[in-house]
Amino acid sequence: MGWLKFVFSLPGSILISSFISSYSHAGTILITEQEANLPQESVLVAGRAITRGPSVQFVQSGATVHSPIHFQVRFQAFGGSKINLDTLRMIYLKTPEIDLVPRVIRFTQRDGIDILDAEIPPGEHYFRIEISDTEGRIRSSIFELKVLP
Repeated sequence: MGWLKFVFSLPGSILISSFISSYSHAGTILITEQEANLPQESVLVAGRAITRGPSVQFVQSGATVHSPIHFQVRFQAFGGSKINLDTLRMIYLKTPEIDLVPRVIRFTQRDGIDILDAEIPPGEHYFRIEISDTEGRIRSSIFELKVLP
């Protein structure tokens, strides 16, 4: 009887360890191939105004990278206020727009978004990130990311 338990548990163990091993090397899917192939939304980048609202800095903005990438966005509030994470909006600028908040929220803290292994298909990608502070001041910024094959 002990031998039967061993035979049945051994293949199960191999299957589980193979699954865990392959899963640990998979990146965090930020954009799918299907989403990347959608039509590009018109992107209009407005000039910046002087504001006391929070700053939003996309670390890889304008960069050319290979996937998976270390996807980083930094938030900073001013004048004694704090970032209000309940107001975070992150949109992938395609038609139709794609809400990325459900994908990034577990990687988000008051100082920003930090995904070590974001999977993004090759191409030019545009994101709009909006956040406000505890004083109600809003910042909306558009960023570009070029991913090479």
